[in-house]
Amino acid sequence: MKQIIIALALFILPLSIAAGEIKDSVPGSKSEAMTEEIRIIRDEIADGVRYITAIPSPLVCSKQIDISIKDGIILSVVYTRGCEGNAKGIGALIKGMSVEEAIVRLEGITCGKRGTSCPDQLAKVLKAVSR
Repeated sequence: MKQIIIALALFILPLSIAAGEIKDSVPGSKSEAMTEEIRIIRDEIADGVRYITAIPSPLVCSKQIDISIKDGIILSVVYTRGCEGNAKGIGALIKGMSVEEAIVRLEGITCGKRGTSCPDQLAKVLKAVSR
């Protein structure tokens, strides 16, 4: 029985690594620092509304964050993928909130041992576009 378990582990572990399921988690490593970065792929103003689309860190479940802001107030936040209920909840809770208040409330929230979270990624996007 032990031999079967060891054989399965030796077979599955390389597949998991190849599929990217096991990440390099050395604190402070270059790969960790790079994975916490966000990418803003859209930042434009139309009819007085600022539309921002960002790609969050691969450390979080969401794959995209779409934000609309008018006069420093968040009109909407929509996450693509991730925990649907939590993402909708975040969007509903910060609707009508100032960008500054959202940053203060969301920055530094973590999800498990990831060191970041979908709310933290949103705060990072808001902070980046507020400079």
